[in-house]
Amino acid sequence: MPRELPTVGKMNLLVDVRKLMNRRGQPRGLSLEKPLTLRANFTWTFVGNVIYSASQWGMLTVMAKLGSPEMVGRFSLGLAICAPVVLFANLQLRVVQATDAKQDYQFGDYLGVRLVAVLLALLVIVGILVFSGYPHETALVILVIGFAKVFESVSDVMYGLFQKYERMDCIAISKSIKGPLSLFVLGGLVWMTDRVLYGVLGLAVAWLLLLLVYDLRNASLLASIRPRIDWDTSWRLVRLALPLGLVTMLISLNSNVPRYFVERYMGEGKLGYFSAMAYLMVAGNTVVGALGQSATPRLARHYAAGDRRAFSRLLLQLVGIGGAMGVMGVAVAGFFGRPILALLYRLDYAAHANVLVWLMAAAGVGYVASFLGYGMTSARSFRVQLPLFAVVALSVAAACALLVPKTGLVGAAQASLVGALLNLAGSAVVVAHALHAVGRRVD
Repeated sequence: MPRELPTVGKMNLLVDVRKLMNRRGQPRGLSLEKPLTLRANFTWTFVGNVIYSASQWGMLTVMAKLGSPEMVGRFSLGLAICAPVVLFANLQLRVVQATDAKQDYQFGDYLGVRLVAVLLALLVIVGILVFSGYPHETALVILVIGFAKVFESVSDVMYGLFQKYERMDCIAISKSIKGPLSLFVLGGLVWMTDRVLYGVLGLAVAWLLLLLVYDLRNASLLASIRPRIDWDTSWRLVRLALPLGLVTMLISLNSNVPRYFVERYMGEGKLGYFSAMAYLMVAGNTVVGALGQSATPRLARHYAAGDRRAFSRLLLQLVGIGGAMGVMGVAVAGFFGRPILALLYRLDYAAHANVLVWLMAAAGVGYVASFLGYGMTSARSFRVQLPLFAVVALSVAAACALLVPKTGLVGAAQASLVGALLNLAGSAVVVAHALHAVGRRVD
C-alpha cells in the first residue's frame, strides 16, 4: 500500500498549493493573458489542425473499411445538412470577436447571442427532418449530428476568445483532444454495433464533455463566461455579424450542394465514394486554416492602422502558399490518385481516381480564395461578401443540375471547380477595393 504523507507534510503541501492560487482561485501558471508570437500561434494551430483533420479523415476511413459506402454516405449526408444551418447560426462570431480590436463587445455578448442562435438552429434541423421524408435511421443520424454540431458551436465561441488574445495553443490543445477522442469513440461504437447512429451518439457526448471540462475552464481565465443578453447590444451584434453568417452558410452550401445532387440522383452509396475523396482536401485546408486563423488578428491590426503595405505583403505571402499547395495537390492526384485511394479506403474507391483530380483542382483554387477571404474579413468587408457567395452558390447549384445527371461524380467535382473559380475572382475584387479604400483614408 502507498505510504501516507505525515500530517505536517500534508499541511505544507496545502500551503504550497494555496500560494500558487490567485485571488480568483485559478492557478497562476495557467494565466493566458500574454499573447504568443505569430510563429508560435501558427505552430500550435497547425499541429492542432493536423491532429484534428487526420482524426476526421480517420473517422471516414474507419467507416469505409468497416462498413459500406452507404454508411459513409449517411454520415456525410448528416454533416451536409446540419453544417450550413449551424454555420449560419454561428454568425462567424469567432471571427468578429477575433477582429474586435476596439473592444466594442464583451465576451458575454458573443456567448449570449451564440446560445440563442444554436437553439434556433436545432429547431430548423428538426423542421428539415419533418418535411424531408428521410428514412427513420437516416433522420436520427442527422438529428444527433445536429446536437453534436451545437456543442461544437459553443466551443467555437470560446475559440474566438482564445484567438483574440492570440492564444492559439488553447484551441490547438482542445482540437488535439477532440480529434483522437472522436475517432476512438465513433470508430469503436461503429465496430461494436455496425450502426452509424450509435457512433454519432458517442460523438455528441464526447464533444459535450470536452466543452464542459476544457473549453469553458480555459475561457474563464480570460473573461467572465456568463452569457449576457442585452437586447439592444445583442441586436447590434447580430446585425453586424448577420452578413457573415449568411456568407458562411453559403460557403458551406458551395461544398455541400454537390453532395445533395449526388445523393438525389445517385444514392447514398455514390455519395459515400464522393465524400471519401472530398475529405482528402482536408490536408490542404489544415494548412490554410492554421495560417489564416493565425494571421487574421495581425491582418486586422494592419488594416485598422491603415498600413496597406504590411497588409498586402502578408496577404500575398499567404496567397502564394495557397497556389503552391494547389499545384502540388493536382500533381499528386494525377500521378498517384489510384494507389492512394486503394490504400486509404478500398479497391472500389480507386475506380473513381479521375474524380479525385478534379476535386484537387477545385481545392487548389479554393485555397487561394480562402486566403483572400481571410483578407476580406480582416478588412471587415462583411456585407459585400453576401452577394458574392450567393452568386457562387447559385452557380454551383446550376452546374450540378447540368452536370451531375449527365456525368455523375465527375460532374459534381467539376461543379465544385466552377464555384471555386468564381469565389477566387470575386474575392480578389473585394480585397482590391478594400485596399483602395484604406489608401484613400490614409491620404
